[in-house]
Amino acid sequence: MAQWEATRAAALARAEAFAPNMGSAYAARRNYDSEPGQGAVSALSPWVRRRLIAERELLEMATAGHGPDAAKFVSEVLWRGYFKGWLEQRPEIWERYVAGLGAARAAVARDAALAGRVAAAVEGRTGIDCFDAWTAELRMHGWLHNHARMWFASIWIFTLRLPWELGADLFLRALVDGDAASNTLSWRWVAGLHTRGKHYLARAENIRRYTEGRFDPHGLDEDAEPLAFDGDAPLTPPAPGDAMPTGPYALVIHADDSGFDALGLPPPARVVGVTAHGLDCGSAAARGFAGGAVADAAARAGAIYGCPVELVQEWPEPGDLPLVAPWLTVGPLRDSLPDGYPLAQLRNAYDAALWPLATAGFFKVKSRAAAALAPLGIVIPEL
Repeated sequence: MAQWEATRAAALARAEAFAPNMGSAYAARRNYDSEPGQGAVSALSPWVRRRLIAERELLEMATAGHGPDAAKFVSEVLWRGYFKGWLEQRPEIWERYVAGLGAARAAVARDAALAGRVAAAVEGRTGIDCFDAWTAELRMHGWLHNHARMWFASIWIFTLRLPWELGADLFLRALVDGDAASNTLSWRWVAGLHTRGKHYLARAENIRRYTEGRFDPHGLDEDAEPLAFDGDAPLTPPAPGDAMPTGPYALVIHADDSGFDALGLPPPARVVGVTAHGLDCGSAAARGFAGGAVADAAARAGAIYGCPVELVQEWPEPGDLPLVAPWLTVGPLRDSLPDGYPLAQLRNAYDAALWPLATAGFFKVKSRAAAALAPLGIVIPEL
C-alpha cells in the first residue's frame, strides 16, 4: 500500500490512474481481497472522506469513461452520501453510539476477562488467521479493503462476542478514511441494528473464496443471531445551510469537509484551517492525513483568493469577521464545536440533493439519485 499523501494533487493522480478500472473490471473484482493493500478497489476513500476530491468528480469520471458499465462504481460512491444523509437525519443514532461506547469502556474497566479479550483482538492475538492479519494491516496502513472491514466487524461481534462500539471506535481512530456516518452505520448494519433483523455473518468459505486462499479461518460462529434491535430513531429532515453573511468574512476549512471550492464563495478576507479531527486520540496516520488535508486545502484557498492563511489546532476565537465553513456532519468534529459558536455552515449542493433521499434503505437513493443529481449537471447511469 502506498503512503497516503493528503493533497488534492495526490487524489487526482490516484483517481486518474484508477479511472480505466471504474467499469466492468471494478464490478467483477471489487469483492476480492487477495493481497494486502488496495487490490481491485480504488482506495480513494481517504481523499473522498476529506473532500480533497469530490464525489461529483468521481461520478463524472466513471460515467464519462464507462457509461452504464460504471453502475457498480457509481452505486458505491452513492453509498457514502446515503450513510451521511441517513445519520444527519437521525443524530440520535450517533448519540446512542457515544453512550454505548462509554458503557463498553466502563465494562472493560471493571471486567478483567473482557479487558483481556479486547486486548487480544486489538493486538491481533485471537488465533483467527484472517482477523489477526487484518489487525496488523490496519495498524500498518490505516486502511482495510471494504470486504475485510465487514468480515472483521462480524468476527468481532459474533465470534469474539465483543461490544460492537469498541470495534467501531477502533476503526474510527485507526482508519485514514475514518468517517462517523459510514463507520457507525456499517458496524450497525453488520450487527443487525441498521436494518432490523438483517445482519452480516462472516463465513469461512466466503473468506477463503474472496481472499483466493490467502486465509483459511477456523472457529467462526456462522449461526449467530443478530444483536437485539435498539429501536427506531426519530427522523428529522436535514437542516438547511446557514445564510451567507454579507461583507468581509473568514473562511474556516476543517477536516470534515475541506471542499471549499464546491461552495461558490466570494473571496474571503482570510482563511483559517482547523487541523483538529474531533477525537481525543487516534493513529498517527489518521491524525496526520486529517491535518494534512486541511493544510493542503487552506493553502489552495489562500492561493485562489489571494488572502492570508492561518493554521490552528482548535476552533479559532471569534473575532471581528464572521466565520463561514462547509457543513459539519454528525460526528466527533461537530461535537467538539463549542455551544453557541458563531459559525455559518454552508451545504454542498451534492449533499443537499442526495441527503433528503436517505430516509429509509439505500434503494430509494439508488433509484432516485439520477433524477436528484441531474439539476446539478451530474449525469449518472440508471441504477
